[in-house]
Parts: sequence; structure tokens; C-alpha cells
Amino acid sequence: MKTEIVKGFKDYIGEEAIKRAEVKKIIEETFQKYGFEPAETPIVEYEEFVKGENEKDEAISDIFKLKDKGNRELALRYEFTFQLKRLMNNKKLPYKRYQIGPVFRDEPVSANRFRQFIQCDIDTLGATTKDEAEILATIKEISEKLGIKIDIYVNNKKLLNEIFESIGIKDNTESIIREIDKLDKLPEKEVINNLKKYKADKAVKILKNKEEFFKRFNSYKEIEELRKYCNYYGVKIIFQPSLARGLSYYNGNVFEAKTKGMKETIVGGGAYLFNGVKGFGYGSGLDRWWLLSKIKDDKEKYLVVSLNQDKESIKLAQKLRNKDKSVVIYYGKPSKALEYANSYYIKKVIFKTMKISS
Repeated sequence: MKTEIVKGFKDYIGEEAIKRAEVKKIIEETFQKYGFEPAETPIVEYEEFVKGENEKDEAISDIFKLKDKGNRELALRYEFTFQLKRLMNNKKLPYKRYQIGPVFRDEPVSANRFRQFIQCDIDTLGATTKDEAEILATIKEISEKLGIKIDIYVNNKKLLNEIFESIGIKDNTESIIREIDKLDKLPEKEVINNLKKYKADKAVKILKNKEEFFKRFNSYKEIEELRKYCNYYGVKIIFQPSLARGLSYYNGNVFEAKTKGMKETIVGGGAYLFNGVKGFGYGSGLDRWWLLSKIKDDKEKYLVVSLNQDKESIKLAQKLRNKDKSVVIYYGKPSKALEYANSYYIKKVIFKTMKISS
């Protein structure tokens, strides 16, 4: 029987798992503090629902497909956002939800990209620009708590379409946007060559203009309004006209958060329309927050070693646990106790012995 891990998946134990749990706790507490309620959804959905109207998106092409015993076409969820189409039914707006859990993508594996990863999502249905700024404020707060310096880059999908229209590009706009979104991933010459088949290579030159140039477009006003409300939260945003985001359901402001410590995006999201209702949100991978975070596990850990004093050792352990301490009771030989403590980084050891009356 093979016991090795399938490529693109990973076990987390010990110090790694403890740190991941702490990072997750910080993210979840931040979401709750901003008034978002938790949701849980199935990992397995009908393939048709998973694909939605976005079959040409790269993420859709990477979904894990499967069948059950009833020969139904199913798939593992690749993200959480599409499931909001179901969750939002009969909800009073704005509906603010967060979700943290595993998602799956059958895609090439790299150092910071896995096939199963923990996604941390936050969305507001019935969102205004004011809600968009609030959501970006959660990124600022999480990154500060984790000791990560980030930059938030923004653009607008409507602005991109307006730019295309101004230079006579009317067809294949979604395909063009997907190519432009690769400007920070591929050499510029390669992107330009890819755009030539759509006769859209001249768009790259326009997108290299300074921000002042884009104020002539009506959709730029949405960037200006977002910046105004972000300022109220102390959130700095950087306009990046080539930013597109690959998923085709985005239709307004889009953004990515990045840091110098990692080439991949930490957080990405934007505005979309579901069932005629505007939504705004983002997805972020717990793995990337965890890899970059500067937090340390400073919770006090105790090892209570029972020297034939099990009842008293349990009482002592419970007393410490009631004070929110982490306690392990050790019933083995005393000679092995310190070795055990060292292996699990337990710094405080208490030997519980029988009291000797004088």
C-alpha cells in the first residue's frame, strides 16, 4: 500500500500546524470583527454548477472532476464565490459572509502553489463602494497583525473595456483581458505576441501611461471613489491599469495584494454581479499568509510528569488548563520525560511526586 502524499498535497503537523491554526484564528477574528458571519458549503458540487458561465476561465479548466455511483457529473469546488449564488437566496442585503476551508485545483504544482489549499474568503452581497473599502481594510488589518508589509493594487474592468473601445477593440475582450492579466507573470514581448491574434497589441502601450492619463475615462471615477473611502480606513491603494484578474465574472473594481517576500498574489478579488445583485469580495490562501507571517507561538506549554501520582497530576493539569495553559500529562518513565518535552518544544516541566510528611 502506498502511503506517500499525492503530488500537490501536504501534511501539516507540529509547529507548522500550530502556526497555521494561529494565522487562521487571526483571519477569522478579523472577519467577525467587521460583522461577517461564517458559512460552510459542500466540497463536492454538480460539475455544471461549478463551471457556471465561466467555462473558458483558467481556474475552471483546472477543476477536479469526478462521478458518484449514480454516474452524476460532479466536481470539487475550486473556490467559494460561485456557491454564493445559492447562499444569497432570500438573504436581506447587504449579506456579509466569510468562509475558510479547503478548495481544490488540478493544476501544475510550484513552491507556493498546491492542488489542495485552505482558502479564506470574504464577500458582501449588495455591496457599494463603501463596502469595497471596508473589505480592503480587513486585508490591511490582517497583514499588520501577521507582520507582513503589503501593497494593494487596483483597477477596474469597466475601465479596461472603455479603453479597448477607445482604440477600436470590440470583440474578444475577455480573451484580451486574460492575456493582459499575464503582464506581471510573463515577459511583455510574449504578452504582446499573444495579443496580436486579437489585433489588440497596441493596448499594452496605452496601459503603460501614468495615472493622470486615465482620468479622461468615465469608469476611472469608480477608482477615485474607492480611494476616497479607503483613505477613511487608512488604506493605501495603488492604481495599476494592467491589472485584470483572470476570472470573467469580475465586472467592476478589481484588486490584488502583494508583498516583496513572494512573487505570487496573496489576496485577489473584485466586484461581480450575481442574480442581479452586486457583490464584492476576495479569496486568499492560508498557506501564503502562513509562509509570510512573522507571528510566533508564545503560548505557555507545560509537561506534567506523573510519578505514580495520576490523580494529583490530572488535578494539576486541569488547574493549569483552566488558566488557559497548554498541558500534556506524561505517564512514562521520568528518564524519558525531558526528552519528550524537548521533542515537542515544551519548556516547562513539572514532576508530580508524592508528598513526604515530616
